[in-house]
Amino acid sequence: MINKVMDYKNRVLAIFKPKIFCISFQRTGTTSVGVFFKEHGYAVGSYGVSKKNDWTLSWFKGDYEKIFNSFDFKTNQVFEDDPWWCLSFYKVLFHRFPKAKFILLERDSDKWYDSMVNHSNGKILGNTYRHSKTYRRENEFYDANFNVDKLYSRDIDNLLLLTEDQREHYKNLYELRIREVKEFFNQFGSDRLFTSSLENPKKWNELGAFVGIKVAADYEVHANNTAARK
Repeated sequence: MINKVMDYKNRVLAIFKPKIFCISFQRTGTTSVGVFFKEHGYAVGSYGVSKKNDWTLSWFKGDYEKIFNSFDFKTNQVFEDDPWWCLSFYKVLFHRFPKAKFILLERDSDKWYDSMVNHSNGKILGNTYRHSKTYRRENEFYDANFNVDKLYSRDIDNLLLLTEDQREHYKNLYELRIREVKEFFNQFGSDRLFTSSLENPKKWNELGAFVGIKVAADYEVHANNTAARK
């Protein structure tokens, strides 16, 4: 009962507080970021909340206001996983919410790709059409003659493979995207972005300092969420 009351209180307060977006690529500690904030009393819109609201599909359609006007968006303060990391959506969020803060965790690109491969047993994560657009594999998608009648669907179909042949392609995209994010914030608002390596043992303490909360010196969290992703 106490937890439900606290959750309700946090969600009401979230309406009036600046948003915090984790824009780390998938398989880069996004779920752990959500757990960190939940354990420190924040209302968190995690993957399950995004899935319930079809936020990633709305992002893909370009219907951003449908996301921002939803009840769960208004009553949560912290957001992790998709669609927040997708392509250049962080630029929309940056301007739409001028008081918002952003979190970018990064890891070794080979370890990141290994995690991608292991997540779905060598298949791409989530919806194939969106994945092909995000990771620039459109030609493979169209050449395979997949069903184009359901391009803008919420289906998780995992129709393409992740193999060693794609490793360098994915690594290059991953490293380039991190560079682009850092360049953007360095130009327009470096004080609004927190960056750290996923391997940094003090990352949670440093993140706490960034958002203004006290974190126990020995605090640690690692949430390896292997649920299917859009």
